[in-house]
Amino acid sequence: MSTPSLDADVLVVGAGPAGVAAALMATSLNMTVLVVEADNIGGKLQTIGALENVSGNWTTGPQLAEALAADLTRLEQTGRCSLVRSRAVGVKAHSDLAEVLLADTQVLTAQAVVVSTGVTVMTPSDTDWISAAPSLSTPPLWRATPEQVGPRTYVLGGDRPLGTWLRAHPQSSATLHVLAPPTDDYKLAEVSGDDRVRIVPVSHVVVAQPRHGADLIVEVENRQGERTTYSATAVLSNLGNRPTALEGLAVDEGGYCPPEMQHPRIFIAGDLRSGRFQRITTAQGSGAEAALAYYYSTALQRV
Repeated sequence: MSTPSLDADVLVVGAGPAGVAAALMATSLNMTVLVVEADNIGGKLQTIGALENVSGNWTTGPQLAEALAADLTRLEQTGRCSLVRSRAVGVKAHSDLAEVLLADTQVLTAQAVVVSTGVTVMTPSDTDWISAAPSLSTPPLWRATPEQVGPRTYVLGGDRPLGTWLRAHPQSSATLHVLAPPTDDYKLAEVSGDDRVRIVPVSHVVVAQPRHGADLIVEVENRQGERTTYSATAVLSNLGNRPTALEGLAVDEGGYCPPEMQHPRIFIAGDLRSGRFQRITTAQGSGAEAALAYYYSTALQRV
C-alpha cells in the first residue's frame, strides 16, 4: 500500500499557549507543522490583565500573547511551520492519517493532529441558574475598570477571572458582590481572604431591566429557597467557560475531550482536556507533551 501524500507531519488546531507549545516541540524534533488559527495568536490571553503563576516574568496576558506570535513567526522562518488562517470545524482519524476539515471545505492531512481549541466564555443563556432576557447586556468582568465598579455592582458567577481582576487592580477599593452557584464554590477559595469580595451563595438568579430607570433588578434565590431583590447599577458576567470541541472528537458529559477517549492519531492539549486544568502553564505543558507523545509513538518506525 502506498503512503498517502500529506500536508504536514502534524496539524495543530488552535494557536493559544497549548498550540504554540505543540508547534515549538514538534518543529524542534524536525517535524513539519501546520498551525490552524482563525483568530488572534494567544487566544484568551488577550483577556488576562494580570499574570501571577506563569514563569518568565510576564505581567499581562497580551504581553505573553505577543511573545507567542513572535515564536510562530520564528518557526515559519525555519520553513518547518506554516500558519493557516482559517477556522477548523471538524477532525477525523484513520488508520494511516488524520484530517482536519476547514470552514471553507478544504481538508488538511497529517500523521497526527493536536487539537487545542480551548474554551469559550459562557453567557447567561448557557446556564441553568440564571434567567435573563436574551437582549440583556452583561459585560464581562475582565473588561471592567475600577471606575466602572460601584457599591451596587453584582457579578454573575465566581469563575477564576475574579481573582485575576483583583490582582490586576490591587489599589482598587471597589466591592464586588459575587452571585455564586454551588458549582463555583471550589473556585472561590483563592479570593476568600480579599475584603473586596462579598460572596452571595445562590441557587437561582433573575436579572431584569425595568422599562423605566437605569438600574437593573436582581432577584436572588439563596440555597435555602429564600428570595431577595436588589437594585444594581451594573451586572457583570463571570460565568466561566464551555469547551469548543470540534466535530469528530469524543466528548464527556461536560463537553470536554479527555485525551484517553480519542483516536491514537488525535491528541488533546490545553483547556479542552478538562475544566480542572485551565491554567496557562498546564496548557503549555500539555501541548509540548502531545507533540512528544506522537513523536515517541512513531519512534519504532524510524529505527
